[in-house]
Amino acid sequence: MRCLRLAERQLLCAFLAVNVAVASSCAAAPTARTSAKAGTIQAATDPVASVASASANTWLATPATTELPPNWPYRTPVVVQSMRGMVVTDNAISSKVGRDVLAAGGNAVDAAVATAFALAVAYPTAGNIGGGGFAIARMKGATHALDFREVAPAAVMRDTFVDASGKPTPDVREGIRSSAVPGSVAGLFELYDKFGSKKKTWRELLTPAIQLASAGFVVDDGFLETLKVSGQRLKKHAASASLFFPNGSPPSNGSLFQNPELATVLTRIANEGPKGFYEGPTANAIVNQMKAESGLITSLDLKNYKPKWRTPIEFTYRGHHIASMPPPSSGGVTLAMICHIVSGYDLHALGWQSPTSLHYMFEAMRRAFAARNAKLGDPDFVTMPLGELLSEAWATRQRATIAPDRATPSSEIESAGVPSGTGPHTTHLSVVDADGNAVAMTTTVNWWYGSGVTVKGVGFVLNNEMDDFASVPGQANGFGLVQGEANAIAPGKRMLSSMTPTIVTSPSGSIELVVGAAGGPTITTSVFQEISNVIDFGLDVGEAVSAPRFHIQHLPDVVAFEKDGIIDDVATRLTTMGYTLKERGHLADAPAIGQLGNVWIGAAEPRRIGSLAAAP
Repeated sequence: MRCLRLAERQLLCAFLAVNVAVASSCAAAPTARTSAKAGTIQAATDPVASVASASANTWLATPATTELPPNWPYRTPVVVQSMRGMVVTDNAISSKVGRDVLAAGGNAVDAAVATAFALAVAYPTAGNIGGGGFAIARMKGATHALDFREVAPAAVMRDTFVDASGKPTPDVREGIRSSAVPGSVAGLFELYDKFGSKKKTWRELLTPAIQLASAGFVVDDGFLETLKVSGQRLKKHAASASLFFPNGSPPSNGSLFQNPELATVLTRIANEGPKGFYEGPTANAIVNQMKAESGLITSLDLKNYKPKWRTPIEFTYRGHHIASMPPPSSGGVTLAMICHIVSGYDLHALGWQSPTSLHYMFEAMRRAFAARNAKLGDPDFVTMPLGELLSEAWATRQRATIAPDRATPSSEIESAGVPSGTGPHTTHLSVVDADGNAVAMTTTVNWWYGSGVTVKGVGFVLNNEMDDFASVPGQANGFGLVQGEANAIAPGKRMLSSMTPTIVTSPSGSIELVVGAAGGPTITTSVFQEISNVIDFGLDVGEAVSAPRFHIQHLPDVVAFEKDGIIDDVATRLTTMGYTLKERGHLADAPAIGQLGNVWIGAAEPRRIGSLAAAP
């Protein structure tokens, strides 16, 4: 069963432009139903919700047949539609905070900043003020990239986390020594200062988060699930145990989780800006705990932290313009390498998630990750051959090594090493406003609850980002990344990341997708698959987010697939071609925003409990 044809879409687009008045919404609205033919997507009765490929946006004119595996659980995409803007996150409370800012006249940056602070309270798994992140902002038609990645403390040395046998020490991954200098507060202020509407003051944008921390939010299954996964690590640290496991047990479902200490910190930030975090009582609390537990961050490290504006990675994929994050995020470069390689193949003609189309995607991912780990790092410390890696000549050379019917053993591709994917450890938010401004922002503390250390007296966890460096080049970090000299530890250096906040626009300049993901190295491959689902196969944004995902890197030489996410015949064929397949629970969290005519379509992440698209 195919989605609506081009002529029908053109009629619908014209209809929407003159007749659609979308009400304020944050409901989880289903947009597709299972047809009589098992496993195929059929258009729903609501044309606004079900169609995201209008000729006005120059998306693929002929949607592909999308036969889903028989037991795939996410058959009904969850979307919301509005002409006045959209917010999507992994956390419903935070999505509603951003929605309310848009409804009150704030722009996309205002909403993104308020949402990020709300995530620091209501989604402490990955939302944070003790970590860092990246943002791609498209404001008044121009694209900007903000780097507020964490920074290695000045006291760190190349061999700080190396034992006598030359192996990484455990404290690079867990505990207070694994923490780098946080960048989130400085980054969010920089984004607001440059692009905020100023219709909303800085303090007004923090007020919802302050209220959430003070009054509390209702504990739900999603929050309890993260505590169950991370409980043993958190209980090792007194302040974390006290905050998240009062009386030795997690809070009960339906109870209020309050964090008055964090409310006090956020109030200082609201009143003083970044100085309220990087200096004064909050900074003193961090430094005192560092001294008490042999940590590395000093008051000077905190005071000297600065976010940086970078030049976005921008490239074209089948006529569509893509803007993503440059190093020290590897996301934009790796995404571009994958797109450049697969652009030499007609994926649409090969079929959606057919063995052959997946084969070419997997081989592109394998080669892109091999180059990523060998070549990329902090641009302030290393020289990277970006011109070569982003060239058509490089992509052509890679395609020449891909056999049409055989998986390439990773041992045949030279690299410093490659990641083994793990579960979500970051969080992504996407925002658009009624004027067409957009923000794609991904923030992180690295692992769930970062280092596991809650700073005593201030109510937030610190990151464990030192593990994202190659503490011993050539040996695996906590994500299985075996990286090279370009990402070796140095004082003041920013560790390489996989975060991939991305904005896709049409040749006419209209926004088509605002996307990003959480999930370690699976971030970049998930972002690519959502883009390809839309551009190559004509899926709407809800279908693109809900579709099964796959992931492969250079090493281990394994293709990860989601539970019940592959058709048996496809798996058999891929195995025959030489691929080793491994089932995973789910790959990444990647909510997204698309556009149909002048209507924004927000797609929540069905894999994440609590993910919500909310419209003003």
